[in-house]
Amino acid sequence: MNTPLPAYIVLNGTGEALAGRLADATGGEVHGLANRTAAPDVAFADTLLHIRALFMEGRPVIGICAAGILVRAVAPVLADKRNEPPVLAVAEDGSAVVPVLGGHRGANRLAREIAGALGIDAAVTTAGDVGLGFALDEPPAGWRIADPANAKPVMAAMLNGDPVWIDRDDHAPAPDWLNVATTDDAAAATIRVTDSAADDGVVIHPQVLCVGVGCERDCDPAEVEMLVTETLASAGLARGAVACVVSVDLKSDEPAVLAMADSLGVPARFFDAQTLEKETPRLKNPSDVVFAEVGCHGVAEGAALAAAGADGVLVVEKHKSARATCAIARAPLPVDLAAIGRARGRLSIVGIGPGQASWRTPEVSAWLAEATDVVGYGLYLDLLGNAIAGKERHMSELSEEEARVRRSIELAAEGREVALVSSGDAGIYAMAALAFEVLDRDDTPTFNRVDVRVSPGISAVQAAAARIGAPLGHDFALISLSDLLTPWEVIEKRITAAAMGDFTVAFYNPVSKRRRTQLATAKEILLKHRPGDVPVVLARNLGREEEDVRVITLSALEVDMVDMLTLVLVGSSATRHIKRGMREWVYTPRGYEAKLAGE
Repeated sequence: MNTPLPAYIVLNGTGEALAGRLADATGGEVHGLANRTAAPDVAFADTLLHIRALFMEGRPVIGICAAGILVRAVAPVLADKRNEPPVLAVAEDGSAVVPVLGGHRGANRLAREIAGALGIDAAVTTAGDVGLGFALDEPPAGWRIADPANAKPVMAAMLNGDPVWIDRDDHAPAPDWLNVATTDDAAAATIRVTDSAADDGVVIHPQVLCVGVGCERDCDPAEVEMLVTETLASAGLARGAVACVVSVDLKSDEPAVLAMADSLGVPARFFDAQTLEKETPRLKNPSDVVFAEVGCHGVAEGAALAAAGADGVLVVEKHKSARATCAIARAPLPVDLAAIGRARGRLSIVGIGPGQASWRTPEVSAWLAEATDVVGYGLYLDLLGNAIAGKERHMSELSEEEARVRRSIELAAEGREVALVSSGDAGIYAMAALAFEVLDRDDTPTFNRVDVRVSPGISAVQAAAARIGAPLGHDFALISLSDLLTPWEVIEKRITAAAMGDFTVAFYNPVSKRRRTQLATAKEILLKHRPGDVPVVLARNLGREEEDVRVITLSALEVDMVDMLTLVLVGSSATRHIKRGMREWVYTPRGYEAKLAGE
């Protein structure tokens, strides 16, 4: 999973300009102090509270400000340094970048990345990074430390220049990143490099083990967990040395296989049957039954060997339980996960609200950060700005909805992390329903194995209601006046039903260049069932610089007041329009006044 999107905190225009440059270079969002910055991705009113909230969410925080501001913000919530996100301070003139917290959680790496963009050196102060060039408790990709708590005394010894013995298994790769002189004579400390299970002293595991898994459809995840755990234990192999869980691509949506990868904290990767069949000469237990079933002579052994590569060896041949199989292969070097198999593709269908980052949910921001590819109408992608910096963009015209959906599913079926972007809420007159319609219509195995998830956004009706008060305080209906996909006769029946039911009604797609009569007809229907003085809210360009929200009456509503960027919200007979000083609100009571009067 990708690192959460960094937040660049800025307090003035100078900092905002620098943050914009860095966000473009490194990825991230610009969070600016309201009324002091021009156009940040996210605006905030209270600096300390905003920084603290980001820190508690696990977001990397880069302050274009004094380090003391960051310290005061996060000090009340500091707990476990092993779980804190990076916090960095960058001088407003770009002359310095300092990791404040989370040096071994990515802050040092991020500081060097920012420093590179600025053409300066990062002010890294972590002892291991400064004195040795590495941190033993944060080994590079492909290596794991069994117990980080054991690293401190060994790091102290190395910093002191004391001899350290690296006790490496014969088949284990050399940890070239450990730049220390070693000796086995009177060593002050020992570092064991092994893929075997060991928990005494400092143990570094190279992630060289590939766990191949096969199972019947809908196998109990607990059965696979027990089989793999027992197989590793019986061979004396460490869970920390496992690089991946692998299988045939037919199992890329199998819960038991995916749960096993999650349990080990490693990715799952999948191979097609043709690739696994090439491993047949190296299999210990080839099976004609398996070949007849899936097109290769071995899933567990074949997948493990394919992941370990041509120089890999099978160290544990196929073990079986009632409904699953497991085998383990060892690669000569830490496994390059980008070079093996295919990940299970995922399609994240997200609603970004009206477009401004402050109305985007944290979940949507997290899913966008995880995506490798984003698909959407060009305007919607442009609104995301730095949130999708560095990601592959796939744009299409507004009217090409099905092509957009199909492209997003195809990309996910290739094993990519794809975000399909809608404005507002993806499930309200937007992409989510169409995506499921395509999946329903096209019963394609590769499509069916894609992981699909939906995250809500602030819809136009919610945004309009919030801007003007609480017109949706009681029952309401949403109706689209577009007859491109729904016959006008059906729409007219729905308007009549909503009018008769005295619902507050929000009209989406109220007019277009060619549709000039539908809104007028809707007005006539509503006037038959409610007074002409009920309030009507016209909300245009919500959440954008051109935003305009005004209140008129139903009788005064004219088609020329409205365009496709306008949401028309018509109150029920109970909806009220009130004015207090320079402010006005529209609300629909739920009946509390009558309830309280009867008490």
